Amino acid sequence: MGVPPRALGSSAGERVDLLSEPIAGLDEALEAVDAFDQALVVGLLRPQPAQAAGLARLAHAVAGSPLASRVAEAAEKTADGAASEDHFVALAAARAALLGSVHDALMVRVGEATGRPRGEASLPASGGQQAANVLAAARSWLADVARAGWQGIDHDVVSGAAHVVSAMLPDPFLRRLATLLDGFAAELAASCPGASLERVPVRRWADLWSRAMLLTVPGAAGVPTADTATGRLLPLGVDVHEHATAVQAQVHAVFEPADGSTPRLVRAAVSAPKPDTVVGAGLWQLLRPHMSLLAAVGEGRSMDLAGMPVTAEGDLLWTDEHARPGEPTDAFATARVALPAATDPVTAPLDRHPARIAVPVFLEGYTAHSDDDGLTFSTAGYALAVDTDRVPAAGPLTPEAVAASGACIGLLRWDAGSYRVQPLAVETTVRKKAVTLHAGGWAGGTTDKAGIKAEKAATDAVAVLRERAGRLLRK
Repeated sequence: MGVPPRALGSSAGERVDLLSEPIAGLDEALEAVDAFDQALVVGLLRPQPAQAAGLARLAHAVAGSPLASRVAEAAEKTADGAASEDHFVALAAARAALLGSVHDALMVRVGEATGRPRGEASLPASGGQQAANVLAAARSWLADVARAGWQGIDHDVVSGAAHVVSAMLPDPFLRRLATLLDGFAAELAASCPGASLERVPVRRWADLWSRAMLLTVPGAAGVPTADTATGRLLPLGVDVHEHATAVQAQVHAVFEPADGSTPRLVRAAVSAPKPDTVVGAGLWQLLRPHMSLLAAVGEGRSMDLAGMPVTAEGDLLWTDEHARPGEPTDAFATARVALPAATDPVTAPLDRHPARIAVPVFLEGYTAHSDDDGLTFSTAGYALAVDTDRVPAAGPLTPEAVAASGACIGLLRWDAGSYRVQPLAVETTVRKKAVTLHAGGWAGGTTDKAGIKAEKAATDAVAVLRERAGRLLRK
């Protein structure tokens, strides 16, 4: 039987403790993944007994699945030093399947805690045509990397990705894999030679390798067929991802269809390249021109959508021509009223990974506590860790405001063996006045002194770069 819709917090405190209960089989699945990941550290060219044992453990973990025979053969051939590229694909598939099962088990527990229904739509494969020869070249490079292992990488091995990426970038269907390969190769190149590494990011590089290997299978990189969305979009908060050369803002929202069908959770993202001198509130200058939704978030407005493309995973393929500003709305009212009844989106097969979990939740009635281990929100006897490191400098929300808050809209994540919440907005008290602070509060502009200063610095930096670029073009 389903759990009635409710928020995490005082009105549903008895459900929060579910997040702390152990999940059967989870540790064993992760241990099998770790065993395979350790084999990749040394390399799969001539596996030693310890690496062969790790391969066997991976095969044993999927022995009851449709992958059983192919993975068993792949593990045996790899242990003998006779693995082909197809065998590496099978090992990557087994690893992804195990992490997918972990993702699913964690999401079931999240569903029990929030009481929200989960989408049951299927995700059709894309029919896009892909160049088999380029995919084969990518697979060959990834196989070379696996044979060398993280401790055996050098610039000769890593440089093999360059011509593959160059061949992929012109093809829109291959751009997703090209971007992944380019970033992965850059990380490896920055760590060469691998033999001198003091610390290897074992899980991360294995994640990138296995995901890239699976994306070389024709059709795997296709985006699920999109539908259209017509109705009202109620923003909850903005998740900001910043890199030295790029920035992305992802808006999480509740979508209420115009036909009166069940509301659902959706996302809308916008990305832009950036110079490393543009930081803080200046990031919004790079993003605003590409998405009118950011202005609506900053102004506290809903958006009316008409025929907006949306994937089965709930990602809005944003185009401003399909949206117009709506009525003023309050994110906390949305969180209290609309969020509990909204359907969670489905997850595409290759996205089923614990690191991809980011579920909008509403918390209230908790007690905030800070110590040397960080900040926690405690309710119903359960202390939920708060990831204040994810609070961006591009908005008015601060870790101090989160620690003083009484209600929070956040993203529930799973990291390092436990659930954590990333704050997107809080209700708190500043100078004896009740206020709401949002991570995306400056998305549409700001009158805050610090925000204005950062915006001006960004304007100056971008102007200088444009002038330099124009000078180079004239030459």
